[in-house]
Amino acid sequence: MKMYRFDPQQAVLNHVNKSAETRAPSDLQSMMREVAERPARTIVPPAIVSGVAQVVEAGLLMLAGFGFSLLHDGDRLLNVMVILAVAIGAETLIGKAGQHTIAAYRTLLQQIAVTGLVWSGVIALLTVMNLLFDRDESMARDFIIGWWALGIAAIIVYRVALRALVRHWTAEGKLKRRTVIVGGGQPAEQLIDLIRTGGTEDIDLLGLFDDRNDIRSPESVASVGKLGNVSDLIEFARMTRIDLVIVSMPLSAETRLLDMLKQLWVLPVDIRLSAHMSQLKFTHKAYSYIGNVPVFDMADRPISDWNLVFKWVFDKVVALTALILLSPVMIGTAIAIKLDSPGPVLFRQKRHGFNNQLIDMYKFRSMRTDQLDHGAAKLVTKGDARVTRVGRFIRKTSIDELPQLFNVLKGELSIVGPRPHALQAKANNQLYYEAVEGYFARHRVKPGMTGWAQINGWRGETDTVDKLMQRVSHDLYYIENWSLWLDLKIVLMTPISLIKNRNNAF
Repeated sequence: MKMYRFDPQQAVLNHVNKSAETRAPSDLQSMMREVAERPARTIVPPAIVSGVAQVVEAGLLMLAGFGFSLLHDGDRLLNVMVILAVAIGAETLIGKAGQHTIAAYRTLLQQIAVTGLVWSGVIALLTVMNLLFDRDESMARDFIIGWWALGIAAIIVYRVALRALVRHWTAEGKLKRRTVIVGGGQPAEQLIDLIRTGGTEDIDLLGLFDDRNDIRSPESVASVGKLGNVSDLIEFARMTRIDLVIVSMPLSAETRLLDMLKQLWVLPVDIRLSAHMSQLKFTHKAYSYIGNVPVFDMADRPISDWNLVFKWVFDKVVALTALILLSPVMIGTAIAIKLDSPGPVLFRQKRHGFNNQLIDMYKFRSMRTDQLDHGAAKLVTKGDARVTRVGRFIRKTSIDELPQLFNVLKGELSIVGPRPHALQAKANNQLYYEAVEGYFARHRVKPGMTGWAQINGWRGETDTVDKLMQRVSHDLYYIENWSLWLDLKIVLMTPISLIKNRNNAF
């Protein structure tokens, strides 16, 4: 149940001259620095573990069926169709029975018993159907019995191996989400106790953050240290990886909740509101659970789990294809740049990447070497004397952006995403992040070579706050509405937009 949905586009429209992002970085506490410097293990997303486990188990059941079918005469096509339908149907029901979760994989007898019962039930249904439609092409009864027995054996062996693997990953911390709690005092203490009781295998609790500095918010709660306030949490999340933020505040504290969310929504993390102290009781389906703790989903990390895998594959396939197809253009451009003006072919510039991490972004050099502006303190305008003859053409056609395909292959950029801006870029003499509140929310996903803003006409000069707001608003729309089909649409529309767009760079 979504208790509150923050509207990022509305937040952009409510821009102010100075946001919480622009304040001077706080003097981080030594404990906060120490925690941030701890090595962060790469986690294995539970959704991917369960998805792969389900596919593998279905494959084993299919292999058992195909193996037995080769020993019996009959309609091969019918056998194949039945085997596929039964295996997929069984795995669907096994998932519905809750046996494709990390918690289930950690058990032994329970997961084997429930999975075996479901498999037996599906085979029993197949037997009944075979009796009702007993024809020459029907499946032999000894085949059904053999498939059931081999399936049970496969389930036992597979589930024992799966349990061992999950327990190994648990011991290594690969299944633990790095978590912080916002709040303090007795509510936080009760929450920590509940987490330790039922969720210690999935939660790596890093610390507490609370804006209060009185007796209600001590420096340590249940042996978990307070690392700072909510604005410090934003800085902390950019020093180390955080997967989950659990807010320990009562639902009645609406003002505090909204203020906290307005600060934290720029981070690429899951945000959950704990309901462990709420006197309002909702139906079981209204909650999601962290261990035994009921929570409300306030914000989700965009593009996660399988979607992240799909986008990674999309980026690599498109980048490699584009490099092959456009290599003649890139080689010709490099030669033209060298003949037109002295200096290197490529230009590297620092830009903000995912979660505000700095990356070196590659471009074909379009400006004179002695007038390069690495910080983009002055925007390039029409007729800019700093731009070379070749530079004007490659900027107008966006050929200068093609070397960013290498950034995509390195994993620093995506093909589609919010365009990364230069660090010192300004609109109306204001740095971008000073001009628009929540500007850094664009960095909850990897930046891209092209994006929703670019195909909708917001490409080129962003010299006014209004233009910047439109670009940021479109970027946030993309993040909130991402799909693989949207990425494909943007890629296909980009060449068309380059021709139609009158707001081209110069």
